[in-house]
Amino acid sequence: MKKLFFAINLFFLALFIFPVPGICARAPVSEASEECLGCHSSLHPGIVEEWQKSRHAMITPQEAMGIKGLSLKVSAKSVPEPLLKTAVGCAECHGLRPDSHADTFTHNNLDIHVIVSPDDCAVCHTEESSQYSNNIMAHARKNLAGNTVYQELEKSIIGKPRRIEGRLEYMAADQDTGAEACYYCHGTKLEVKGLESRETFAGEMDFPRISGWPNQGAGRVNTDNSLGSCSACHARHLFSIETARKPHTCRECHLGPDVPAYKVYMSSKHGNIYSSMNKDWNFKAVPWTAGKDFNAPTCASCHISLIINTDGETISKRTHEMSSRLSWRIFGLIYAHPHPVKPDTTIIRNKSGLTLPADFDGTFASEYLVTPAQKEARTESMQNICRACHSTEWVKGHWKRFENTIQRTNADILTATNIMEEIWSRGYAKGMEHGKNPFDEPIERIWCETWLFYGNTIRFTSAMAGGGDYGVFADGRYQLSRQISQLHDWLELRKRLFPQPAPIAMFLEK
Repeated sequence: MKKLFFAINLFFLALFIFPVPGICARAPVSEASEECLGCHSSLHPGIVEEWQKSRHAMITPQEAMGIKGLSLKVSAKSVPEPLLKTAVGCAECHGLRPDSHADTFTHNNLDIHVIVSPDDCAVCHTEESSQYSNNIMAHARKNLAGNTVYQELEKSIIGKPRRIEGRLEYMAADQDTGAEACYYCHGTKLEVKGLESRETFAGEMDFPRISGWPNQGAGRVNTDNSLGSCSACHARHLFSIETARKPHTCRECHLGPDVPAYKVYMSSKHGNIYSSMNKDWNFKAVPWTAGKDFNAPTCASCHISLIINTDGETISKRTHEMSSRLSWRIFGLIYAHPHPVKPDTTIIRNKSGLTLPADFDGTFASEYLVTPAQKEARTESMQNICRACHSTEWVKGHWKRFENTIQRTNADILTATNIMEEIWSRGYAKGMEHGKNPFDEPIERIWCETWLFYGNTIRFTSAMAGGGDYGVFADGRYQLSRQISQLHDWLELRKRLFPQPAPIAMFLEK
């Protein structure tokens, strides 16, 4: 009898430690989610097995809400009663707010939707979703697609080239090209285009046909009109905080050469320590203790995470509004500039009326950008993180160099832009004053690279204490000075060959 009793206990212990499809590791599963798991554990074992390992499967919202203080797991003040006592499973996410989703359809007698949006996650993670909606990344698609200047740049990069009367012009890219190019990261707009029937093992079923899908871009427009995708950083269906804290997640969109954050980080002393030591770090701890859980920053520790010291004192609060720790927006179009006040940058107008944070002469559109006092507060917030590992003198010295780099690269880009403007004014190339794309001609591309690639790389290298070579010979100062020299020599040669400026009218006629 004792042996039988021991065997039964061992069996249930094994189920607890080694869950099988349909049986959660700890939290009870709702009947609706059990029904989903019954089929999808065979159809999509990768999804189900991954979910089984997730915190969503391990703990109920009610249990999570009992955790208070810095280890807080659920920021919502209340969670709907039907969701409280079961695991956060298939039906709990894909069945939330069905009336709000245009892609809701009936599947096995359940009203579900394909796309899970930040507004769905907000049912439990209210504060995080709200912060993210104020983040410039949440508006990434609109900020690109809704900006006429950026659209010209996009067209010159991924557009369809064609020759017209001896001239090469670029037409807008097709939707699929855009979806796997610029909008892979910026996000597509998801729209339901009706239903389609598919033959399944359970017979014929109807499913929504969604244009723009699949996509998990940071500024995706969802079928409930919310913006963003939580899975851009917390990859489904594990939704791991560990994944979001490691720099490889950010690498997906921030590799370069336009936004070279990852390659600069991995070449820095911080990246060196991460590569050598991260196997011993605790990426799951909440809060995250500097020096104990990790001993060099990752992207998340500087921009997002809740960080404490070994005395339990808060160094930085958790935030999903990344700009709250950023004083400068070092990605230059055309110049590095103070961060925009609003995440929707399509509202910005410089003195020339363009949707740019600075004029071509480097003057900032200041009314749309954070004030000096706000910049100082954001700088202090970031420096406080640095001081967890560095002395005050080290931090001050680093920031002095960084501010100098901002001023110097902006001055260098101004020199390049002045040359380009003279090229346009003489009619040697066709810019916006000619009603043409200012980024598509060979000489314009040389100018574009000065700020899009090389100015940006220099700034990122300086900001992130990056590998010195990235600021000099690897997409840095060497290439920037070379491009400026090419611009200058190209202009001077044409001034000798064509001393009289070409009439602008000849371009307008074409």
